Amino acid sequence: MKKQYIIGALAAIGLSMASCDDFLDDNRYPGTSIINTPEYWNNPSNCQLQVDRYIDEINPGYGSGGTLGWFYAKTLSDDQVGAGFTDFSYSTGVPSTNSSWTYSQVRGANYIINGVRKATGLSQVDKANYEGLGRFIRAVAYYKLARTFGDAIWESEVVDPGNAAQMYASRTDRDVIMDSVFRDLDFALATISTESSKVSWSKDLVRAYICEAALYEGTFCKYRTQADNGKGPDNDRSKLYLKKSADMAKYLMEHYGFTDDYRSIYNSVWGGGTSPVDPTKQITDFATNPEIIFGRRYDLTNGRHSTIARTASSTTTSGMSLDAFLCFLNLDGTPVPQATAEDIRKATEGENVIFDGYKAYSIADRIKDRDKRLAIATDPYIYYKGMEWSREGCSGMNSSSGFGIAKYDNVLLPVNNRTNDANNYTSCPIYWTSYIYCNYAEAKAELGELSNDDLNISLNKLYKRAGLPEQTVAGLNAVNDPANNMGVSSLLWEIRRCRRCELMFDNWIRYWDLIRWHQLELLDSEKHPNVLRGAYIANAEVKPGTSVDNYVMPYPGMKRQYKARYYLEPIPSNDIDIYTGAGYTLEQNPLWK
Repeated sequence: MKKQYIIGALAAIGLSMASCDDFLDDNRYPGTSIINTPEYWNNPSNCQLQVDRYIDEINPGYGSGGTLGWFYAKTLSDDQVGAGFTDFSYSTGVPSTNSSWTYSQVRGANYIINGVRKATGLSQVDKANYEGLGRFIRAVAYYKLARTFGDAIWESEVVDPGNAAQMYASRTDRDVIMDSVFRDLDFALATISTESSKVSWSKDLVRAYICEAALYEGTFCKYRTQADNGKGPDNDRSKLYLKKSADMAKYLMEHYGFTDDYRSIYNSVWGGGTSPVDPTKQITDFATNPEIIFGRRYDLTNGRHSTIARTASSTTTSGMSLDAFLCFLNLDGTPVPQATAEDIRKATEGENVIFDGYKAYSIADRIKDRDKRLAIATDPYIYYKGMEWSREGCSGMNSSSGFGIAKYDNVLLPVNNRTNDANNYTSCPIYWTSYIYCNYAEAKAELGELSNDDLNISLNKLYKRAGLPEQTVAGLNAVNDPANNMGVSSLLWEIRRCRRCELMFDNWIRYWDLIRWHQLELLDSEKHPNVLRGAYIANAEVKPGTSVDNYVMPYPGMKRQYKARYYLEPIPSNDIDIYTGAGYTLEQNPLWK
């Protein structure tokens, strides 16, 4: 990080501003006399220009072309068999650089906060609004830093490159960082002017972010350990943030609706309208979808993405894991038996059928009596290396596990807008009602306060949409699934199951859930082989190298090994060396030393 500071400072000297748009990126040290002045910040349009530079930093959405988003593409979880994936990040040791160890967003936010505070021509409402947005932007950056690295370097002001104490500041305790994050978020909630917006800054966006971050903090502080996280549990802190998450969730639940069409959360189109493929059918309008709190707009003229193309491809896609497939309940609400290989075979094996003139392996009968979300998440056929099955006009498809990922596709769009990179235009949810329901139920359960009324306004709506029986607290406590390997009550296990099935492959959620629950060990394929296994294909015709022990697994010998140090990423060695060269110390995370 400090190397970037020094380069930024030297590069700025003697340079004039090319445009207003890049002053926060390219001329940060020192601020230019041309742009970074009270006169500049007196103009609300300039303030809006600078905060809008960071709207996509809230979440990359579906991603486009070479830029991977947070839906489907983040395959490090027990939900997907990543194509060719063998280990955790940085498994070979400390990297010299790490793009996540960046403070550019922090510095940009501090420039906004500092500039707005000194502005003399803004109304008090505008000053409060733009300072709130600046502090929200800063909070987002520090939340990411704290959950990735733990302790971080706190900067509450614009850094002076001539001040060595600021330039080479030590890392601040991650709990202190997170408390500062929530102070910024609370300030933003109190001062941002707009109440709600599907695609831009608003109080409701802040509320949703608080709901997510507070659930993370509340559970992380409950389950963390001194050995793996550098700090032991803190129950008082946990309760404080769990309550905060539940309160934010309750507000949003009371102000946003619910849709019966689960798939429409992911494949709505801005503006909706008649299907170009089938004029008798309508496509859901993302702008009016009652579940959407905030998201990323894509359309034919203002930006497209690649997520559908990546999940409807003849190139090996990162398919659903066997572990995830078995997680979905039977329609009567009972867990799928997993005690023996025969149980698994019965639950997953494809049936030989003829499809469009060639042999295929149908799992339609395996999923018709399961949680309805399963039939939306994956396809009714197994396909893997050498197969020819396709989904509604796509080329022959290939999944690393045999189980494809179908939930993001919209077959009512033309094939070229589904299968071509950077040509998909379904809009992306980032915060939506069912996600908030999951947060609410979990926070209340972790607090020991979950009631049947709480279930009725949250998870029971999800169960009903999934075709499952509605539940009571006592009923969830009585399930006692033998597959519960998290060391938690049946109640929490079932709440976590519902969350997993509801949000599968979405928004990098599952990986960070395992981090905050202190369950990262579940990703180890040697201890939990089903996380890198796919469909059971004992009676199918298979090519060599596509299966191991009758399970689809086109990468024989592939394994994923867990180590406790993976709870925190390492500080890059280049940054540590820069500190050392200047006579200062930047501490490495303990388990990476």
